Amino acid sequence: MNVVKVQAEKRTEVGTKSSKSLRREGKIPCVLYGNDQVEYFTVEFNQVKGLVYTPEFKLAEIEIDGTVHKCILKDIQMHPVTDAIVHIDFLRLVDDVKVKVELPIAFKGDSPGVKNGGKLIQTMRTIKIKTTPDKLVDKLYVSIQGLKLGNSVRVKDVEVGEGVEVMSALATPVAQVAIPRALKSAGAIGDLDLDEEEETAETAEEA
Repeated sequence: MNVVKVQAEKRTEVGTKSSKSLRREGKIPCVLYGNDQVEYFTVEFNQVKGLVYTPEFKLAEIEIDGTVHKCILKDIQMHPVTDAIVHIDFLRLVDDVKVKVELPIAFKGDSPGVKNGGKLIQTMRTIKIKTTPDKLVDKLYVSIQGLKLGNSVRVKDVEVGEGVEVMSALATPVAQVAIPRALKSAGAIGDLDLDEEEETAETAEEA
């Protein structure tokens, strides 16, 4: 599991006026909540850019006054014009308490459809799950082994461990092996190894 260590400074004052003043100093106001506790603090941009500007799922270990809090990034507020970070919410991770997170999807295996000239198009980047902190992983995998031209994999095909509840709709497509127009135009589709479902789709399209 990727972990980003963050050095933070506890806030002694809260409110809009205080937050504006901190931003002028180049600091980002933050809040950490969970387990019936709330901590207000600030961080420097360089401390959190590895958490914010990445497609990967990462945990944060935030040190405030010598105490380290394991948490996840929950919400980010950006300036509507400059896109500068103006506020960050973190959620404290508590043992045996389930959290909802979105994990990136990765593929494994070889697709015969891709080998035959198809293009793997990913239509879903992350999947929402619910689980306890000890079962969190960096990413979830879905196999494209045997995926032929025109076929797709769905949320229900994604591999999850025991104790992990998938919150996204199971029928939602994750990726598809698309048939390029050039391949269709070349008339080579009939020579490729399509299954019954794909042959039916091709026939219907031609009709």
